[in-house]
Amino acid sequence: MKNKDKKNPIEEARRYVANAKETIVNAVYDPDTRLYNDKKYIKTAGNILWSGCLVALDAVLQVREGKGRPSIEKYKNAAAARDRKLLAFINAGYDTLHLSMGYDGIQNKTTCDSGFDLANTIIDRCAMLYHQPETLGA
Repeated sequence: MKNKDKKNPIEEARRYVANAKETIVNAVYDPDTRLYNDKKYIKTAGNILWSGCLVALDAVLQVREGKGRPSIEKYKNAAAARDRKLLAFINAGYDTLHLSMGYDGIQNKTTCDSGFDLANTIIDRCAMLYHQPETLGA
């Protein structure tokens, strides 16, 4: 497949966010407690959001060289070398999207809303860096 035939990874990452929004709509929200009633939808949305962030991060950090899947440490090290703001967003996104939402299924609406904001922030930062040479980021 030629590069021009590939999808834009930033657009692809934004599609993940749209899919996560469609998923979270299915979660019943209780305004009295400010909690969602079902962890299943939160976990699914968190995993979709984090996957979208990884698509965007892979486009700017090139950590998928060699065998196996890259660890979060590889992403953090690559971000530290390229763009310190992106590193801060990765740290917050990993904690909120991957751990709190994806693993724990935290039902707090404020946390979930923050997760969507973080995913968009990570993708927006990656979009900014996508066409920049690596030497400009730090």
